[in-house]
Parts: sequence; C-alpha cells; structure tokens
Amino acid sequence: MTVETQSNTPLVVVGAGAAGLMAAIWAGRANPQRKIIVLDGASKIGKKILIAGGGRCNVTHYEVTEDAYAGASRNAIRKVLKQFDVSQTIAFFAELGVELKREETGKLFPTTDKAQTVLDALVDEVSRYGDIRTRHRVESVQKVTGGFVVSGNFDDIVADRVVLATGGKSIPKTGSDGGGYQIAMALGHTTTEQIFPALVPLTIPRDHWFRDLKGITLDVTVELWSSAGKRLASFTNSLLLSHFGLTGPAVLDISRYLLDVRSTDLDAQLTINWFPKQNSESFSALLKQEKKRSALQLFRSHLPDRLARSLLATVFEDLDVSRDVKMVRREQLPTNQLTKLERRRLTNTATRFIAPIVGDRGFDFAEVTAGGVPLTEVHLKTMASRVCDGLHLCGEIFDDDGRIGGFNFQWAWASGYLAGHG
Repeated sequence: MTVETQSNTPLVVVGAGAAGLMAAIWAGRANPQRKIIVLDGASKIGKKILIAGGGRCNVTHYEVTEDAYAGASRNAIRKVLKQFDVSQTIAFFAELGVELKREETGKLFPTTDKAQTVLDALVDEVSRYGDIRTRHRVESVQKVTGGFVVSGNFDDIVADRVVLATGGKSIPKTGSDGGGYQIAMALGHTTTEQIFPALVPLTIPRDHWFRDLKGITLDVTVELWSSAGKRLASFTNSLLLSHFGLTGPAVLDISRYLLDVRSTDLDAQLTINWFPKQNSESFSALLKQEKKRSALQLFRSHLPDRLARSLLATVFEDLDVSRDVKMVRREQLPTNQLTKLERRRLTNTATRFIAPIVGDRGFDFAEVTAGGVPLTEVHLKTMASRVCDGLHLCGEIFDDDGRIGGFNFQWAWASGYLAGHG
C-alpha cells in the first residue's frame, strides 16, 4: 500500500468533532509550519455540534466546575478545565467571529441561534493550517520508529504525532461508534470496565399509564436511592413524559448514575418529587393543616390535570372507603379529614414517587458516553499519552462525562486545546 510522505511530516487528528477541530486549530497555532490533517469517516463532519441544543449548539455554560462531571477524579477534571476555562472559550469564539449569549439556564449559545455558525467558524479556522478529509475512516494507528502509520480506507499516512479525538459510542450515526477505543488499546491504553450511555432517556413498561400522558413537561426533583435506602444523586430540572418513558434535563442528568448503580444494585430506585419546593416532612405537615383544599385541588394547583388525576388514582384506588363518606370521593375531601394512611400515601406519591424504570434508549439516543480511557493514562497539562510517545487524546474518548447544558462541549474545548497545543 502506498505511503503518503511529506517533507514536513504531518500531525494527524483522528476525528473531526468538537475536540478534534479544537485540537487541529491549536496544533496549527502552536506550529504554523506544520501540516495538519484531520481525518473523519463521515461524509459531513460536526453532526453532534449541529444537533446540540436543538440545533442551536449550547457552546458552554457560564459556570463550569469539576462538580458537573462524573467518571474520573474531580481533581483531574479540574486540572484540565482550569487550563482553558469559560472566559477563554468565550474569547476564542469571539476571535472566530462567533459571539455568545447567556440564557436564563446558564447555557451560552451563539447569538445567531444557529449551530452551523459554530461549525463553520471552526472549520474555517482549521483550513488555515491544514485540511479536513471526510470519508476517511481510520481503522488502525501503528506506532513505528519516529512516528505513526495511520491506516484506513485510504492510502497510509505517516505522521510524527497523532491526536485521537474519536469520541465515545453515543449517537453512532454521527461517527462515534466506539472504534477509537480499539485504536487506543492497540497503542497501549486501557478502558474502564464499564462503558455505557449517559444523558440518555429512560424507558418504562409498555402498559404503564405514564405513556398515556406523553407530552407533559414540568419541573421536578429526581433522586436516586440505593437498595439500602441511601440517596446517591439528585437533580432538579425539567422532566418530559414521553411515549417510551421519561426524558428531559433532570432525567438525562441522573441517567448515568442510575445505569452505573444498577450494574451492581439491581434494586436501586429512581424517585420523582412532583413538588420540588417541598420535601416529605413539609408536604406531610401541609396535608394535616389543610382544612379547605382537597387532595385533588392541591395536586391540580401545581400539576397538569391529567397527571394530577392519574397520580391520585394510584393513592386511592385500592383503599377502603369509610361508610360515613362512601358517597364522597376521597380525593375531594379536605386533606386534614383523610386517614393517616391516606396522607402518608399522598406524601409518598407527591414527593417520592417510584419511577418504574426498566431500561434506557441506548447509545443511539445518548448525548454522551460514560466510561472510556482513564485520565490517569495521560499527562493532564498536554493530554499526552503516558504509554505511547507522540500520541495525544481528547474529548469524549475519556472516562469523563458532564451534565447537560454545555459542560461536555467545555470539556471538548479544554481537552482539545491541550492536546493540540501540547
């Protein structure tokens, strides 16, 4: 097979996603004389950028700390993030002509509200230092004396340095199908024992009444509990009932923790507090004190009618009705007239409703991957491999995943910057 050689042996970036484009830009800026080649198997690059934030691309979040991430140690994540922070990200994109605006959620979007603006700016900047070759799927990277041989459905390319920015396994139709893990392992790296979907919608049984309420969205608190009764994670944000189950920011954020825990604790439970400003104690006290409003009125004052009635049906449907009130539906009584058992069940339904989660929608619908190459295997100042000289890694290939809202993009910008600049 013909080997492509140049007087100035190129740096090859494998993967033209957010991290890969960032790495290519900063590699070119660090050494303008060096040829940069970015290889990607897709016919059109940047698909994850284009679909992010509903097609608007939430470039980052106004406040990013290591606490928004899981996987690797918080200390390691902090060391990477602080070397290219949010202020530097804003300045970088402004330099490329992309002005960002902050919304109420804390997310930063381009003022054009178009993800294409972000992608075009990155691609244009890469073109100053090299070229992006689409439909070039890398199948192997071999370490040789003085560099690497990069092989795939193209003539072999000799490179003195390689940046692996292949992504994880989330949304494989965009190109991140997990192939980068095999390349990394062939070069001496390892991966975590578990690699699983994160920021992924969760599924419920086909016959559950949740499915009849598809389209309802509201703010809730979702909590993860171990089988021993320990609270492991909690998120307050929007939830969306869907034809398959549950999604929305709160559910997506907690999904990786649920999937991780259930790998060893099958009885771990996800609960929903439909009244996020209340806890069990305060809600129970409210029921005892309420002399006018019924359970139905109380639930309907905060929840959509269909949801309120469905939840109350789970409370009262199998409880005996006292003779003196047999002509009155229990949910229509002032709550202080209910029995202690009824108030307890109302409280549990309102603040610790057990979500009947049976699975998730998998990598096809996951926004990011949990697990991957451990950060301990790279130098955190440069993302240079500790096991293979001349190799750098960046982006989603690492065991590091952030919450929804621009955090994973910030990781891509920061780790890409270090991998390219290093």
